[in-house]
Amino acid sequence: MPRPPLPLSALRAFAAAGRLGSMKQAAETLGVTPGAVSQQVKALERRLGVALFERRNREVRLTPAGRRLLGPLTEAFGRIEEAVAAAEGARGGRRRAQRVVVSTCASFAAGWLVPRLGRFAALHPGIEVRVETTAALVEVGRGPGSADVALRHGLGDYPGLEAVRFLAPRLLPVGSPALLAAGPPLRVPADVLRHPLLQDGEGADWTLWLRAHGVGDPEGRAARGPRFADDHLLVRAAVAGQGLALVADVHAADEIAAGRLAVALDLPWPSRFAYYVVTRPGPGLTPAARAFRDWVLREAAAGA
Repeated sequence: MPRPPLPLSALRAFAAAGRLGSMKQAAETLGVTPGAVSQQVKALERRLGVALFERRNREVRLTPAGRRLLGPLTEAFGRIEEAVAAAEGARGGRRRAQRVVVSTCASFAAGWLVPRLGRFAALHPGIEVRVETTAALVEVGRGPGSADVALRHGLGDYPGLEAVRFLAPRLLPVGSPALLAAGPPLRVPADVLRHPLLQDGEGADWTLWLRAHGVGDPEGRAARGPRFADDHLLVRAAVAGQGLALVADVHAADEIAAGRLAVALDLPWPSRFAYYVVTRPGPGLTPAARAFRDWVLREAAAGA
């Protein structure tokens, strides 16, 4: 006798928990209780005969088997939702085009998002992606002029929205050895305000770094200084002794090894500081936006 098909509710519960890394967040997305999600996932594990999650207190992490299942399953749900949306939007036998508006900062769009968009287009040819770049935190999913998805760098505090962490670059405060030797000593995070600061294109990193380390800046000194839209130029300015810079460790590694830069304080970007994919929660998310969000999470997990 053939085995009965896998219950769709269990597969959906697993996909949501795996994507969000939390039974609680999955429950909120699906409109059920965390206990219901947990029971569905356990039932699926029993049926498959493998563990899909490692459970540590309130945290859940995908096992290798869970990771292998999540990608194809998420893509399959996305395609189902696209097909349903296409059927609902059909008018006179013609398919209504789907669009997803993505808001992010220019440097992230150029350095990470845009080079990968061809892969999304190949997977979802029926979805048109519109990328809008701004340093401002635009409205998400709130009518005309808002974005469907935002890719933002910060602490993940976006009230009323669903924010899922997907990338965590390790940024270090660095400066030229000559500048560090001649300038005021650097012992605690607030000491950077006694040095000239070099800014990224948006001019927000130093302010956010200080805030994450518990340092206030009522005078706004952390946002002052020359700005560089390109990380390479930011590193060059730091090597030239023009000030301290917050740069990704991979971008500064060669200069540090050669002695042209030194770590000013051994206080890298706090672990909560990361890139987040931000959307409306649960029912407020369109199929196209959900497909894009899930694709971003898979791209980041793959490390491509």
